[in-house]
Amino acid sequence: MNHSVTEPSRLQKWCAGILVVGYALVTIMPLAWIIATGFKSPGDAIAYPPKLIYEPTLEGYVNLFTTRSRATPETLAQLGPPETWYDAIVRQYDMVISGPSRYGERFVNSVIIGFGSTFLSIFLGTLAAYAFSRFKVPLKDDLMFFILSTRMMPPIAVAIPIFLMFRQLGLSDTHLGMILLYTAVNLSLSVWLLKGFIDEIPVEYEEAALIDGYTRFQAFYKVVLPQATTGIASTAIFCLIFAWNEYAFAVLLTSGTAQTAPPFIPTIIGVGKDWPAVAAGATLFLVPVMVFTILLRKHLLRGITFGAVRK
Repeated sequence: MNHSVTEPSRLQKWCAGILVVGYALVTIMPLAWIIATGFKSPGDAIAYPPKLIYEPTLEGYVNLFTTRSRATPETLAQLGPPETWYDAIVRQYDMVISGPSRYGERFVNSVIIGFGSTFLSIFLGTLAAYAFSRFKVPLKDDLMFFILSTRMMPPIAVAIPIFLMFRQLGLSDTHLGMILLYTAVNLSLSVWLLKGFIDEIPVEYEEAALIDGYTRFQAFYKVVLPQATTGIASTAIFCLIFAWNEYAFAVLLTSGTAQTAPPFIPTIIGVGKDWPAVAAGATLFLVPVMVFTILLRKHLLRGITFGAVRK
C-alpha cells in the first residue's frame, strides 16, 4: 500500500504562519511592555490610558543604580549646575545622588548563585544519570522515583525545616547555602533529563572505545559527553531559569550578603511607585539568561535530529 505524504496547501501554510506569528506577538507583548516602561518617566508609566507614544528617558535606569536624597533650593544653588547627564535627570526633582544603590550587588549575587548551582546540578546530574543508564544499580527504579519525588511538593512546603537547618549550620544568607539548596532542588530534574539523553547514546560506542584501550572514565569523557552535549545544554538552561528566578527561598533565607535580585527588585518601588526603575531592573535581569540561551542555541537545534541513528 502506498502511503504518500500530502503537501500542505498554500492556504494551510498561510494559516499556520498567521497563527504562529499571532502567538509570538501575544507572548512577547508583556516583555516588550516591560522594556518600554523602563524608558518612561514615572508619570508616563502610570498614565491612563497607557501612552504608546512618549519621550524616552533613562530616568528609570538612573533611579535603579543610585540612591537619591531631597535637597533644598539653597543646597542645589551651592552645588552649581549638574556635571553629568544623570545628575541633570535627578536635579529635575530637586534631588541629588547620595550614592549607588544595591542593585549591582544583588545582580552579582544572582550570577554567582544561579550559575554556581547550575554547574553543580549539571556536574552531579551527569554522573548520576550515566550511572543509572549504564550500570546495574540496585533498586534503580525505586531510586529514580525517589529522586523524582523531591519535586512533587512545592518548595515552600519545606521552607521552615530548611530555614531551621540553615540557621543551625550557619548557612543562612550565604552564597554557599543558596548554591547547595538550588543544586538539591535542581538535581532531580537534571538526573531525569540527562538519563533520557544518555539512554539514546548507543552503548556500542563505549564498548568500541574500551576495546581500543580507553578506560571507563576516558570513554565517558571522550565518547559519551560529546554525544550528550544537546541534553546537557537543554538541562543547563532549565536549571539556570529556576535558580535565576527563584523567589520564595531567596526571601526566607537571605537578607543582605547573599540576597539575589528577585526579592530586591520589588523594594525599588518605594513610596513614589517608581515603576520605570522596577521595569529597568527586570529588563537587565533578563539579559544573562537570554545571552546564555543564545550561546547554547546551536546545541539546542541539534536536538531536532538527535537520536536519528539508533542502535
